[in-house]
Amino acid sequence: MSPPSSADGVIVARVRRRSPAASAGLLAGDRLVAINGVPLRDSIDFHFQAGEETLRLELEREGCAAALTIHRRAGRELGVELLPPRPAEISTCANKCVFCFIHQLPKGMRRSLYVKDDDYRLSFLHGNYITLTDLPEEELRRIERQRLSPLYVSVHSTDPELRHALLGSPRIKGDLLPRMRRLARAGIRLHCQIVLCPDLNDGAHLERSVRELGELHPGVATVAVVPVGLTAHRERLPRLRIHTPEEARQVVRTVEGWQRRFQPRLGTRFVFAADELYLAAGLEPPGAGDYEGYPLVEDGVGLVRRFSDAFLRALRPLPAAVDPARAVSVVSGEMFAPRLTALLEKVTVEGLRVTVRPIANEFFGGNIGVAGLLTGQDILKQLSRVPLGDLVLIPAVALRDAAGVFLDDLTPADLEAQLGVPVVAVEPAPLAFVKVLVGTIPRR
Repeated sequence: MSPPSSADGVIVARVRRRSPAASAGLLAGDRLVAINGVPLRDSIDFHFQAGEETLRLELEREGCAAALTIHRRAGRELGVELLPPRPAEISTCANKCVFCFIHQLPKGMRRSLYVKDDDYRLSFLHGNYITLTDLPEEELRRIERQRLSPLYVSVHSTDPELRHALLGSPRIKGDLLPRMRRLARAGIRLHCQIVLCPDLNDGAHLERSVRELGELHPGVATVAVVPVGLTAHRERLPRLRIHTPEEARQVVRTVEGWQRRFQPRLGTRFVFAADELYLAAGLEPPGAGDYEGYPLVEDGVGLVRRFSDAFLRALRPLPAAVDPARAVSVVSGEMFAPRLTALLEKVTVEGLRVTVRPIANEFFGGNIGVAGLLTGQDILKQLSRVPLGDLVLIPAVALRDAAGVFLDDLTPADLEAQLGVPVVAVEPAPLAFVKVLVGTIPRR
């Protein structure tokens, strides 16, 4: 058996112990090139082909071709984790959207942060948004054949000319709606996003987009309306502005009006305003039922409501006191800090004092106020000015990749060394958050 090309197949990152894959002898680092005689192009092919009870694998191990067979009971997981695709293997975006966040990044960051993906495989596997502007016919047929559903589509406008302008007038110019109709007919569910830019695609343009997307329901399952995010690094980019509080309130009122019309006709509210619009408007987000199971929570639609409700549930029961007594500083992005402060005021535990520390995002600047884009240097700089108490909690969503680093490559350990206080990263699960607040303080 001749060695396969190093460009073929997928690479095993981890094999779980006592799994069918481990029993068959599969090892981390193996390159899988075929299952039951079908060549593998990527992880989608792997998952598509790996549903059988008997899998005959062709693989490359340390430069040599090999083969093995996995037997497993129906429904049992294989126990295989794959390496994510490298940047060179990802289909990148040829558009130059007027609001593209990648174009607004400061210079000097890790190269991987500047990769603009527009890959339907990442959309299917991880919920990344794609534009559908430069998708070859062969790949469209693959999506239909393998039923790669759901997909997440950056729409921004259904007006062809306006969308072309918003995408930066790319070389490829074609109507979006015909492709979406085709995918909908093939049974592909589409979740759509509109990045709303004041004076560009709002008002009547937004009304048209929502109406035309609604005509594609149930193929188009949801539409998320999110406000544009602008940093202070928009060099040689089109002039844009953010929503005023009154404009944000108007957008929310408009979206909620559409929801009331869609609900009886489609059986769903269909269009949803992002949490950032409610926070910018100073409005209370809707109740949990209005988010219909939170299908878009990873895109910031309903995250505030879900966290708030779960946090209040996590307070029952709380210990009457903590021993030893402690003061805890909780790091937050500026946008969520007022609401987090109000929630933490309900934590009445003797000996526990909690202070929210809003961190201004000086690294990115502009209107960037979410916790996920905080950097270590901003946290370090601003916390060094205030008393921190016995423990600092930082949001784990601000850390990237398995190494647990901030976007500027600092780590929680770097912060701890500089601040002289234990620093703990907390997952965005309210119960875990409350347990850390009232639990044992780690020793330095």
